[in-house]
Amino acid sequence: MKLILTHEITNLGAPGDIVEVKDGYGRNYLLPRNAAIRWSKGAAKQVESIKAARDSRAVHDLEDAKRIKGTLEAGPINVPVRSGDTGRLFGAVTVSDIADAFAEAGAPVDKRRIEVGNPIKSLGVYTVSVRVHPEVSAQVKLNVVASK
Repeated sequence: MKLILTHEITNLGAPGDIVEVKDGYGRNYLLPRNAAIRWSKGAAKQVESIKAARDSRAVHDLEDAKRIKGTLEAGPINVPVRSGDTGRLFGAVTVSDIADAFAEAGAPVDKRRIEVGNPIKSLGVYTVSVRVHPEVSAQVKLNVVASK
């Protein structure tokens, strides 16, 4: 099955890439999650707009990516969230919350580049992975603290 990716899929491709996948993977996983659209001549024209949007969000320079990595790995980044008396959160920490904390720390990162292993549902220190650039990845320590 030939598909055009609309979101970044690890080990498959980036938005705007035209990929060939097995029918079941495309039909049961990628298409229902809106991570891809079926390839057609008309849809192929959308590839340029998808790639233009991807380029506007991407970090182009390798030195800039390394600078952002250094900022992220410099120390734990505090993520303030609402929590109860026992330290359990009201909901979970989202990648949008993490991206906002990164922006406040001076290292803006697209939320689609943040990979959280298990959902964060309590206060404490956690490690997340950030793909800053195709060649640069950072392991960032998050300090989830109660907001005031």
